[in-house]
Amino acid sequence: MLQWHSAGEHELPSTLDWLAPREHERQQRMRYAKRRNDYLLGRWTAKAALAHRLGNDSDSSALADIEIGNASDGAPAPQVAGAPALLSISMTDRAGWAVCLTGPPGRDLGCDLELVEPRTEAFVRDYLTPSEADFVLAELPGEQRDLLANLVWSAKESALKVLRTGLRRDTRSVEVRLGAAATAGWRELVVTADGQRRFPGWWQRFGDFVLTIATDENPSAPQAPPTSMVEPPGLASAVPSHTWMRRPRV
Repeated sequence: MLQWHSAGEHELPSTLDWLAPREHERQQRMRYAKRRNDYLLGRWTAKAALAHRLGNDSDSSALADIEIGNASDGAPAPQVAGAPALLSISMTDRAGWAVCLTGPPGRDLGCDLELVEPRTEAFVRDYLTPSEADFVLAELPGEQRDLLANLVWSAKESALKVLRTGLRRDTRSVEVRLGAAATAGWRELVVTADGQRRFPGWWQRFGDFVLTIATDENPSAPQAPPTSMVEPPGLASAVPSHTWMRRPRV
């Protein structure tokens, strides 16, 4: 079962006692507000999701016992009380909002949050495959083209997280296809890597944002769309925020 949680920058506590010691040290070395805000918001959201999923307390001392480290390939590696958490997670943030996707241990997951914003034809041609680019550019300039461009890009990012490479891998090595099936607001998609490996997933638009997820394929147990830990999810009424611009340096 996949579950997800979203949180906005405005939900961050005024104190940092919910950080693990190494997390606290790391954020202190960050000199740019955007990087620091994204780091804190991502960890706040992931810790809340892990606490909810594991049935743990969510006060500051309990959250400080959860540490969101990174594996050697950069993927998030959560620990609880110094031991690996019995869950897989994927994290993403954009414009003052963050999402954490949780799943069974050992399951490769990916999620990505993007703004529905204009993308140039050069961007589409450079980073999407020819068939993806033709699909997007078949729409006249406007909101629908913006949605498709960011949706395809987001699905690629989700799949590259499943592959545990991120943008170190050529984005044109994975190809997105949108499906027709819809369940509880989620619509189907599938990403193919190198024309062979398949990563099924889902996508949903929330106002100015589009959220995608992808997972490793398990033909014997097709993946149901994720459920939100909070209803309605905060993302449903989210407004993009760029507070770091007021003071770019910490």
